[in-house]
Parts: sequence; C-alpha cells; structure tokens
Amino acid sequence: MKLAGRMDRLGTESAFEVLAKAKALEATGREIVHLEIGEPDFDTPAHVIAAAQLALDKGFTHYVPAPGIPELRVAVADFLERTGRLRTAPDRVLITPGAKPIMFFTILALCEEGDEVLYPDPGFPMYASIASFAGAKPVPVPLREENGFVIDPDELRSLVTDRTKLLILNSPHNPCGSASTPEQLQAIAEIAIEHDLVVLSDEVYWALRYDGAHHSVLDLDGMAERTVLLDGWSKTFAMTGWRLGYGVFPEPLVEPVTRLMINSVSCTSAFSQHAAIAALEGPWDEVDRMREAFRERREVIVSGLNAVPGVSCVEPGGAFYAFPNITELGVPAATLSDRLLDEAGVACLPGTSFGAYGEGHLRFSYANSIDNLRRALDAFKVLVES
Repeated sequence: MKLAGRMDRLGTESAFEVLAKAKALEATGREIVHLEIGEPDFDTPAHVIAAAQLALDKGFTHYVPAPGIPELRVAVADFLERTGRLRTAPDRVLITPGAKPIMFFTILALCEEGDEVLYPDPGFPMYASIASFAGAKPVPVPLREENGFVIDPDELRSLVTDRTKLLILNSPHNPCGSASTPEQLQAIAEIAIEHDLVVLSDEVYWALRYDGAHHSVLDLDGMAERTVLLDGWSKTFAMTGWRLGYGVFPEPLVEPVTRLMINSVSCTSAFSQHAAIAALEGPWDEVDRMREAFRERREVIVSGLNAVPGVSCVEPGGAFYAFPNITELGVPAATLSDRLLDEAGVACLPGTSFGAYGEGHLRFSYANSIDNLRRALDAFKVLVES
C-alpha cells in the first residue's frame, strides 16, 4: 500500500515511543523508573470525577455543539478573567478533545504551502511536525542555555521573512522548564505587530509556575487580536486521559476552526465537558497541592543532577521538567538516554527528541515520587562513574 507523500512529513512524539520500550522491559521483570512521560502522577480531583458521573447519569451522552457546550465556553471565559489571564467573550472559546487539535486547526486554517512557522527549538515536537504536514516550512528559533532557554528577540527578528505567517510560543516551556519574562514578551509582541504575525501561545503549564506570576504575550496591548491561546485541563487538573483542551481565537478564526472541528472530531464528549466546568469552578486546593509537590521534587532532581559528575542543570521556573546539560560527558544525548534505560532502568528522553538544538541535554519529567527520583539519580550517577 502506497501512503500519501504528506505522511513522510508527519513526525511523532518520542515520549510515547520510549514509554512503550520501557513497558516492554518491565514485562520481562525489569524495574524501570519512568521519567519520560509528561503526565502528572496525581489522580483527577474527586469532585471532577463526580461531576462526570452525574453528567452520565443525567444522559449527557449525545452530540453537542461543535464549539463546545455554552456553559463550558462561559466557564472558560470567566475562569480566564478570574485568574487574571485574559478578558474574552465566550464565543471566542472553542472546546476540543485535547489541546493538540488547537495546534492542528490553527496551522491548517492559516498556513499555505511554503508559509513559514517559527517555533522554539528545543520545543514540543508536534509544532514542527504539524507545520510540515500542512505544507508549511517549520523554522526553528533556538533556545540557548546561556539565555535562560527563552527566545532571544534579536535572534527571532533575524529569522522573520516575508513568508513568515505564524509564531509559536510556549511558557512555561516543555522541555526546558523556562518561563517568559515581561520584557522578552514586549519585544516579541513588537516583532509580531510589525510583521503582522499570528501568534500561537501554548500555555498548558501556566498553573505550574514556581517563582512569580505567569506572563503571557496576551498581557500586551494589541495581541489579543492576533493571538491564539492554547490551554487545557490535562496538566493543571491531572486530566490527561480525559482529552480536554480549549483555544481562545481571534474572531476571524472562530468560524474556520469550527468548520475544521466539524469535519474532523465533530465535537468533544458531552459528559467530559460537564466535568471540565467542575474543574474550573471547583476548589483549587488540589492544584496547589500538586504544584507544591512538584516544587519539592524540582529541588530534589536539580540538586541531584548537579551532583552527577559532568552534568549541570539550571533550575526550571515552571512545568515539571529538568533539562540537564550533559555536554561534558562527551556522549550524544540519544546514546546516553538509551544506556540509562537499558543499563540503569531509568526512562528519560534525549534533548534531540525536541529538536536539533536539544543536543547535549536530557529531559527528565519529575512527575514521579521523590523516592523514585532519588533511585533514578543514584542509578544515573553510578552509570556515569562506571
């Protein structure tokens, strides 16, 4: 069977590939510490589960409007304003089965063949994959450790051409854990306005910020009209398996993206949308508890990595990823990550899973217990010193 040529342009997400390999090793009796997958290791809050059960009992098992049920679209708009992030109208909010469709729909709606999409490298691999699949040209914007793993506005400006259509931002950042500053975002906003760029701001880790307030390009005048906000319930509320995301779109994109939804997923499941309302309107205690647990784990893994000979690690400002520098070990990142899994029983990802500029780094998800983090760190140190 001959596949369409576009399939050669569609990548994958290495975390799931490493997870499958790690699970296969576990099936043979090996003990594996899972630091590869980006998923909170907490249960969904009980009141959210109860809301879903009640919705099922009430018969919310049928089709709903493609953009989302009106109650949830209102709840998202209210939540964004209540948390000081954005004031928007409910009719700009679209509910999707997971946040990835927001990336797909935005790129498909905007980008013609040959248009350029600027994206962070290292960065979430789907950015480049989806852009390439759509026929656009993905253009990496390097994130350099000496610059705190954030976009350098001067370097960004040098990469903008007359074909640049879309700029993707991500803060707090996967895989580096870095967070944008107001000064950096101001400079980026000026570039976007000057060159008439649309911005896709991926803020799925916004609630997992440890040092100071969350900052967004949407804080700045003139950016709401040219920015798509991407967010969801997976990271904030430990709801990865529920597949719930939302986008807030500039008005001209709402109808085209709704058409893409109708032609692809039809709508997001009805009962889960009622659970999503409960998450947004319910108590915040569980979110605070998760964030504080991640903060404690961050201290353990960063200090532990810095104690491994030849390894250094900057402290991440958000999300739940450590991105240590392994350059002094003189081993390619992919080789070292394979050895960590095969020889030490530690599953992690090479920095190159997130782009060419990730070479010389590994990504460890610290969404695991402190005991397991210490086991992994001990195994890593033994491997390096052997």
